[in-house]
Amino acid sequence: MKSHVRVAVIGGGVVGCSILYHLTKLGWTDVALIERKELTAGSSWHAAGGFHALNSDPGIAALQSYTIRLYKEIEALSGQDVGMHMTGGLNIAATQARWDFLRADHARHRVLGLETELLGAAEIKALCPLVDTTDVLGALYDRNEGHVDPSGATHAYAKAARMAGAEIYRHTRVVDLKPTGRGSWHVVTDQGTIEAEHVVNAAGLWAREMGAMVGIDLPLIPMEHHYLLTDDIPEVMALGKDELPLILDLDAEIYMRQERGGMLVGVYEKDATPWAVAGTPWDYGDTELLPPQLERIGDALVKGYARFPAVAAAGIRRIVNGPFTFAPDGNPLIGPVRGVPNYWSACGVMAGFAQGGGVGLSIAEWIINGEPSTDIFAMDVARFGPYASEAYVIERASEFYSKRFVLAYPNEYWPAGRPAKTDVLYDALKSRRAVFGVSYGLEMPLYFAREGEEAVEIPSLKRSNAFEAVAAEVAAVRDGVGVLDACSFAKYEVSGPDAAGALDRILACRMPSIGRVRLAPLLSESGRLMGDLTVMRTDETRFLLFGSGYLQTWHGRWFDQHLPADGAAFRNLTDELAGIHLVGPKARELLQSLTRADVSAAGFTPFTVRRIDIGLVPATVARLSLTGELTYEIYVAANQGRVLYDAILKAGEAFRITDFGVHALNSMRLEKGIGIWSREFSRDYTAGSSGLDQFVQFAKDSFVGRDAALCERDTPSARRLATFAVDASDADAAGYEPIWRGTEMVGFVTSGGYGHRVGHSIAMGYVARDALAHADGFEVSILGERRPARLLDAPAYDPSGARARA
Repeated sequence: MKSHVRVAVIGGGVVGCSILYHLTKLGWTDVALIERKELTAGSSWHAAGGFHALNSDPGIAALQSYTIRLYKEIEALSGQDVGMHMTGGLNIAATQARWDFLRADHARHRVLGLETELLGAAEIKALCPLVDTTDVLGALYDRNEGHVDPSGATHAYAKAARMAGAEIYRHTRVVDLKPTGRGSWHVVTDQGTIEAEHVVNAAGLWAREMGAMVGIDLPLIPMEHHYLLTDDIPEVMALGKDELPLILDLDAEIYMRQERGGMLVGVYEKDATPWAVAGTPWDYGDTELLPPQLERIGDALVKGYARFPAVAAAGIRRIVNGPFTFAPDGNPLIGPVRGVPNYWSACGVMAGFAQGGGVGLSIAEWIINGEPSTDIFAMDVARFGPYASEAYVIERASEFYSKRFVLAYPNEYWPAGRPAKTDVLYDALKSRRAVFGVSYGLEMPLYFAREGEEAVEIPSLKRSNAFEAVAAEVAAVRDGVGVLDACSFAKYEVSGPDAAGALDRILACRMPSIGRVRLAPLLSESGRLMGDLTVMRTDETRFLLFGSGYLQTWHGRWFDQHLPADGAAFRNLTDELAGIHLVGPKARELLQSLTRADVSAAGFTPFTVRRIDIGLVPATVARLSLTGELTYEIYVAANQGRVLYDAILKAGEAFRITDFGVHALNSMRLEKGIGIWSREFSRDYTAGSSGLDQFVQFAKDSFVGRDAALCERDTPSARRLATFAVDASDADAAGYEPIWRGTEMVGFVTSGGYGHRVGHSIAMGYVARDALAHADGFEVSILGERRPARLLDAPAYDPSGARARA
């Protein structure tokens, strides 16, 4: 065993071996993998081995496509047969909702670079004679789906890595991880100790144990999962050398692929079964399975077999019940772990043979280059926070498992693990008929149901039952005054004698003077966006920063990495401060009735922040607007938030004040063409392409990403963020639908919705710059149908911005 390596990868499954290979591919060969038993021991060896590129998240879809392309590369490099079967795959729909969903996905796949087809019943039957298509409406077909041999694929990664100089230590168990004090780690094993500059936790079923060694609780839980191998089926045997495609039939709750002369049949039972809740036994065997529990999957099999009668008639050759790990949302947990320098998570990769190559690439890029080449926030370990307790993880992961085949609507929030967190206004808002969603574990009001309506939003691909209630909220804000619970916004403090200098180096904007507010792009060294923050300077050495609530760990990790060790301290104040926004033309009159401070147009100008008393409550108040209406953002100590809210409601009676929620906020920001994180802004975009370059202070001597931003300024990006008015009847764009001009796809949607003040649908998206010379002739795909669209050269609502400046 070496005494020192640059990276020690713990875990010899497909993910760990892929990371090892990619480290060597990017030039780091002084690396080692440590496996407690044999390669693939744990979950990889008993996986079904299926792969597909389809995913609703574009970053994950890109990595899955990369993984599929990679198999032939590692097979050629290593000489190890990966057992690749490129059979194609069918995703079958037997309900109208599922068919609408697949049609919408088919349109999005053009944006993601995936070549899929929509097939009718006869075409499905020709590809898979086993299907009873009596009630089938259609299917989505992807030629680039199939399966590999799990052992062969894992060993191909490992062999290619070894050939490039990597070390692999089998039958070597890590028993402790100790920081050296030099930024590196002592990896203590039962065969000796090795010092590693970086440690990657790819330990699969034992990832929780590897996390506990460094004092972290990774939000993971192993779940039991069944699949069956059937006896030979005459209809399959009759195919000869032809091979059936992968089958995913979510309405029948079954997935299948051919296995020799029979079929591999898998289900996700409704009663999900967490395994080894207290911890995975260290002596769990290399090829050990769990006892089968056929009674748990019987109902699902009956439903699935009705669609595949030939499979129902076959005998069962083998039953596999093996554990694999789930995060609460089913996506992997990868990336650097905040507060634990040079410790990386690469676990919870449920679909290891679809995602393992992409995960390996991303981790290697992140370690070596400082960031991955694709936006993978949907996989980032930083998407969860302290609210993700063990009980929460078990509830949420079990729910995800049990609903693996349930159609997930874009406006749907599942109930498990809720409420995990509530703010000080929750009870009051609930009594006022609030319908809640959740962000970063915190309940947030989506809209307020009207009297006589059930306070539940019905999931839908089209405009939901919330439409009229949201319209009423927007109208109330436009004509009078509305109050928004903004507690879910992230709120940070950076303070200290070097706070101004440190932030000037981290943020791309010009630093605000005392009492002023600025919009602050946060860039990586490559010029890609890392955040869209609002920065307020309350005094010489103190700044408040505001951003998306679900990025708290993500942003905290970034500031930890970039702030100096002394002179500037970062604090997350999100739970310490309550946020309330007063919005609308009567907001000033209402606020003035509660304070002696001058909040007039002249006394409190836009982009100003002040400390004032509102009623009995000391508050930080800023004037800026996400809605296009006159807005005062108010932040107070959390334990005074309810007092302030009650005072506002009482005073607001004279102004017919109305609560409004996130849905109304989204409608209004679309009408103003204002982007938000994870939609218009993400790691995939730059300041120049997103329009945030208007807030970049290029004249500063130095800030993170300056060189890349200057380069983009001199050579503009090929695409630019734009806003469209869309002729749509009962549905709106949601994201990643194509934008067409004639026969050419010129861009894609990032977000969409209905603009209640302007009376039409709106979509924002990235469009080729040369197409922006035209105003008309555009179309936007909505639920698979092209709808006429018109490019807007100014915000749809109040283009002059007079109402917000009033």
